[in-house]
Amino acid sequence: MITKYDCPLEKNFDDTWSYHNYIVYVIEGRKIWHTSHGSYDLRKDSCVLIRKGASIIEQFFDTKFCLVVFFLPDDFICDVLKTKKKPIYAPGNKFEPIIPIDNNEPVQAFFHSMMPYFGATPEPDQSLLELKFRELILTIADNSKNSELLSYFCSLLYEPHTVTLQRVMEDNFTFNLKLEEFARLSNRSLSAFKRDFQKVFNNTPGKWLMEKRLNHAMHLLTNQKKTVSEASFEAGFENQSHFSRAFRNHFGFAPATMKQ
Repeated sequence: MITKYDCPLEKNFDDTWSYHNYIVYVIEGRKIWHTSHGSYDLRKDSCVLIRKGASIIEQFFDTKFCLVVFFLPDDFICDVLKTKKKPIYAPGNKFEPIIPIDNNEPVQAFFHSMMPYFGATPEPDQSLLELKFRELILTIADNSKNSELLSYFCSLLYEPHTVTLQRVMEDNFTFNLKLEEFARLSNRSLSAFKRDFQKVFNNTPGKWLMEKRLNHAMHLLTNQKKTVSEASFEAGFENQSHFSRAFRNHFGFAPATMKQ
């Protein structure tokens, strides 16, 4: 799917998640994507790949925001990369949730070439749009400056299935996703997700998520001097009272004592 999006400004923060990677090109304005690994300030002419998963988007009310989004399923990316005459090889095992794309002349020309298709009547033929998606992937994959992105593409092609599961959980444990959504992000059915999760983590998803979030909250309270409400929110708890009860049960004392 491809879309040009003029965002309605309704509230400062919005939760969002996608089970596909997507490429964003900012036409105007500014937004900040908050992820479990940090925050990313996107402004006019920013071009990035946002890895599948969850994030919180911070909006600003002093300017209009407009972007172009391309949603790219894993299998489609892999199919396109396999057609390259020169296969990519860029090993690496650390990828940020948001990966910058070198906004060179071919990339700018591509996005300018797409503008006439938005709002076109009749809609462009699907085969034409598929060609444009392929063009975009091959254009950015042909630029050696996109080293982190190329490493991520290699992971999609060659990474073991168990590593994919670990990456999905580590990247998204602070967000309130259902188990079905975690399963979909890891390209599994719910039953396969639960079975593979037990093998990889030697634990159930529910218990692992609770322990991971509580340990992260402890880190936020002790090392980053967050307030109890901040730690509760950033660790992925739906409300502070639930967080306080779970924290006390796990550590033996209330989180408020950490701030005294």
